[in-house]
Amino acid sequence: MKGSIAKKGANYYAVIAIGTRRKWFKGGATKKAAQKVLNEKLGEIEAGTFKEIPKVKFADFARQWLKNNEIHLKPSTSALYGIIIEKHLIAYWPERKLDEIRMPMIQDYISERTKKVGPKTIRNEVAAIKSIFKYAIEAEYLKTNPSAFVKKPKVEKEEIDLLEPHEIQKLLAHTTEAYRVAFMTAAYCGFRAGELWGLQWGDVDWNSGKIHVRRSLWKGQFQTPKSKTSIRQVDMPPFLVSELKKWRIRCPISKDELVFPNTDGEPSNHYTVFKNHFKPALRRAGLRHVTFHSLRHSNASMRIQYGQNIKYLSTQLGHASIDITMDRYGHLFNDKDFISGQVSLFEASVRIPLEMDKKEGGQAIAVNA
Repeated sequence: MKGSIAKKGANYYAVIAIGTRRKWFKGGATKKAAQKVLNEKLGEIEAGTFKEIPKVKFADFARQWLKNNEIHLKPSTSALYGIIIEKHLIAYWPERKLDEIRMPMIQDYISERTKKVGPKTIRNEVAAIKSIFKYAIEAEYLKTNPSAFVKKPKVEKEEIDLLEPHEIQKLLAHTTEAYRVAFMTAAYCGFRAGELWGLQWGDVDWNSGKIHVRRSLWKGQFQTPKSKTSIRQVDMPPFLVSELKKWRIRCPISKDELVFPNTDGEPSNHYTVFKNHFKPALRRAGLRHVTFHSLRHSNASMRIQYGQNIKYLSTQLGHASIDITMDRYGHLFNDKDFISGQVSLFEASVRIPLEMDKKEGGQAIAVNA
C-alpha cells in the first residue's frame, strides 16, 4: 500500500487510500513531518494494528466522560468537575477537537487561570483535565496523553489558625443551645464538618465511648467520607459522652436519626450554621475570626500538647498516613511547650521506678551514656 503527501492550507498531510476512502492524516507545517506520519500509518496498516481514532469535540467528550464516571465519584466531586468542565474547560476550548489539544495548550490554560485563581483551584482543574485525557487513552480516542507531563502549581502551606483550650470554652459558652454540643463534638473529636453533620445516633457507641464515622453530609446528600481512612472510630472524652446523652433528650426529631440536625429536624446546612451560629458565637465571645475547620486544627493541637502518640493521632483524625499528619502539624512538635511537656513526661517515667527501688531498699545507679 502506498500513500502520498498533500498540502492543505498551511499544513502538510499524509494521504492514504483505505478501502474506498482516502484518509487524511495531519502531519504539520513541513513535508518531513507529514512523511513521518505517513510512514507510521503505513507501518500500522501493514502490521494490522491500525485503528481509526474517532473524531470528537473536546466539549462533547468531556461531558460524556463526566456522565460515564458519575457513578464512581462522590456527589461533591462530580459537582465540582461539572463546574470546571462547563465554566472553564469548554469555555477555553469551545470548538477544539479532542486530538487537537497538545500539552503546551494545556500549560497555556494553566497560565491564564493563574492570573485569576489560586493554586488549589488550579490543581483541582488539572486533576479534571488529567482524568479526562486518561480516559481518552483508555477508550482509544487518543494514542498519547497531552496532559501526562503537565506541571501543576505549588500550593504554599497555609498558616494553621486554631483556638486555644480556654478560647474553645469561651466559644462554647457563647454558642446557642441548638449547636453548642455540635461545636463541642467538633472541637474534642476533630471531625470534619461533613462528618459532623452526617453523624447518626446509631454511630454512637455508648459502651465503648466511641463514635463511628461512616458517612459525610454534603448539601443535604449523604456520601462516603473523604478517604478510606476517614471511615474510623473516634474516642470521646468522658465529659462529651455525658453531654451527648443530655443532648439526645433535647435533640430535634430527625427522620435520618441525625445527631445534629437543624431546629426543624432536617440535615444541617454547613454554610447556614457557620453564618448564623458559629460566626456570631465568635463575635459574642470576643474572639478573632477563624474558620470552622479551625476546630479540627485545635483538636490536633491539643492532642499533640497532651503527648498523644503520632500514630494514634493520625488514626483519630482519619489521615491516610502519618506523613500527612506530620506535614500538616509537624511544626507543633517543635513548640517549646510541647518539648517541655515531653521532657517532664520522660522525667516522670524515669523517676517512678527509681523511687520504687528506693522504697524496696535498693540503690540508684548512675549510668553514663
